[in-house]
Amino acid sequence: MAQRVAVRPLADRPAVGRAPRRGLTMTRRQALWCYVFIAPAVLGLLLFSLGPMLASLGLSFTSYDMLSNPVWVGGQNYSALVADPIFRKALSVTLIYGVVSVPATMILALMLAILLNSKLPALKFFRSAYYLPSVISGVAVAMVWKWMFNGEYGLINAGLAKLGINGPSWLTDERWALRALIVMSLWGFGGTMLIYLAGLQGVPNELYEAAKVDGASTFRQHLHVTVPMLSSVTFFNLIMGIINSLQVFAEPFVLTQGGPNNSTLLLSVYLYQNAFQYLKMGYASAIAWVAFAIIMVLTLLVFRSMPMWVHTETEDER
Repeated sequence: MAQRVAVRPLADRPAVGRAPRRGLTMTRRQALWCYVFIAPAVLGLLLFSLGPMLASLGLSFTSYDMLSNPVWVGGQNYSALVADPIFRKALSVTLIYGVVSVPATMILALMLAILLNSKLPALKFFRSAYYLPSVISGVAVAMVWKWMFNGEYGLINAGLAKLGINGPSWLTDERWALRALIVMSLWGFGGTMLIYLAGLQGVPNELYEAAKVDGASTFRQHLHVTVPMLSSVTFFNLIMGIINSLQVFAEPFVLTQGGPNNSTLLLSVYLYQNAFQYLKMGYASAIAWVAFAIIMVLTLLVFRSMPMWVHTETEDER
């Protein structure tokens, strides 16, 4: 007995090469929810970052003291910066601070990351303990260091006195004030260390074993294996370190406010003084955009140097 085969009408068959309507609706719904979730971040960027940046760019070409309407002066603020000896002093202090503090922080973070990547007792405790200072507020940290650097009853000079060394007046002597800020900057190496520690997790142990078979010492293993394999991580930490060093404000403002004799006057502190002490908003905006240009130039230089020292997997495949 022949079986009957049910044949669906052509109108009920899905069109060839065309997605079902339900799937298309789900795609649109997912896109809609995507826009909903990213809307707060986009609005925050436009209202609280991009908007003020554009307003600051406009104010940098005006004379504005917050008590009257802005007056257009063209490029006078930028030409005044070139002739301003205090601005040149702040620029040199900022560059010295960045050139010393950024490499020192990265080296210290890498050394401790290597140590914390080995098998040690209470490893989780030490990882948390070394990372914890990086999440503490900058003002709170600065107040603690201000007490430690006190020339009369500070903890650092008290420790040096135990060794028979007469400690300097760290924050009131212009020969030592900037050095004190650089030493304090090493306190926040926890974030850099954590990124290095994450990078170390991806370095194959076979490379260390091969180097050990070739007779390489522990130092040479890290020099010829760890450092090249973490070059991309170093690249990221270097970029972030440059940006942060040129924007640091809370610590030098709380400790020295730029003194003594402008020896710790970073660009961010000089910008604050012009904006909120002298009410020279147009001039302060020009300082901000010069600092932004310096950060952009240094970042681009690091990116241009990337092929010369950053190790990538693409190069290995070639």
